[in-house]
Amino acid sequence: MSNSSPKLHNAMWPGLVGKGDGEGMEPPISLDQMLQWTAAAEVDGQKFEGIDYFLFHPHTDPQASDDDIKAIADKIASYGFKVGSLVAPVWPGTVGDSSMGDDAQQAKFLEAVETACRIAKVFNEHGVREYGAIRIDSAEHGVGKWRENPAVHTSRIADTFKKAAKIAADHGERLAAEGEICWAGMHSWKDMLNLLEEVGMPESLGFQADLAHTYLFLMGYNAPEHSLLAEGYDDEAFYAAYKKMTDALRPWTIDFHVAQNDGEVHGAGSHDKTGKHCPADDPNGKLDITRCSGYWLEGAKERGMQHICWDGCMFPNAMLEKPETWNSILAAMIKVREAHGWN
Repeated sequence: MSNSSPKLHNAMWPGLVGKGDGEGMEPPISLDQMLQWTAAAEVDGQKFEGIDYFLFHPHTDPQASDDDIKAIADKIASYGFKVGSLVAPVWPGTVGDSSMGDDAQQAKFLEAVETACRIAKVFNEHGVREYGAIRIDSAEHGVGKWRENPAVHTSRIADTFKKAAKIAADHGERLAAEGEICWAGMHSWKDMLNLLEEVGMPESLGFQADLAHTYLFLMGYNAPEHSLLAEGYDDEAFYAAYKKMTDALRPWTIDFHVAQNDGEVHGAGSHDKTGKHCPADDPNGKLDITRCSGYWLEGAKERGMQHICWDGCMFPNAMLEKPETWNSILAAMIKVREAHGWN
């Protein structure tokens, strides 16, 4: 019997992240177009069941009225989709600012979380959203400043996250912090764990695991002292290292991104030096997507997870235009659900 859970979602932000009007950049892709491509994907009668959503321009004005947000909810629901996790606009240049910054910057970060909770409430009351978290990161790009005083800076991020988690809890939401090598204090598996433990609010703030980004945790990019793998590793070494990392972070994991990575560090626009997402069937991909997903999804139902989402940031627009791109992604997600899902 086929598993019906977790639900299979596609992310909308690959149409935005790394896109823009700067030199050499490709233009953003509209929400309408992303929804159409997602709705068109189908593998053996299975389609995507929902989307995860980025709360910023050009897809969303974070200051939009409730009625405008309801109109977006109607549009998404018209495709038969549910909304899952939402990405809060926590970065400088959006609503927010660095969680490691001064009081004014912290206030902007918390405003971004409040904004996300307001929009989540509209989606929830509409009925298009029934599950999912609100995604954040430290919004401090690069680890140079953090390294000047790691303990102090981690404590400052933790203080911001505690206040953000309290806001989320007051709205009946949970925050998911996505570890990624470009975000200060979250740039290695060990620093991510230290931050989660310092916040110490697992009921309100957990971890969002992304297969591509956490692969680079193993390699020690931006934190060689926490590397778990050496170049030229074999399968035995890889899965021993993978188990160590996932055993540490899985108890915190409340949101999960299926992804592929070729081991390179990549960036586009302002989103630089991060894990390079690859097509699901990329011959250079380093990950057995199905097997690696199992390490993160063990106990997922008990942790309240009801969906998984594909993340493929910074694909060329021409790749996103191809139906086979989305069908290969959906096929990979179906395999993950068949191997590790539930009814």
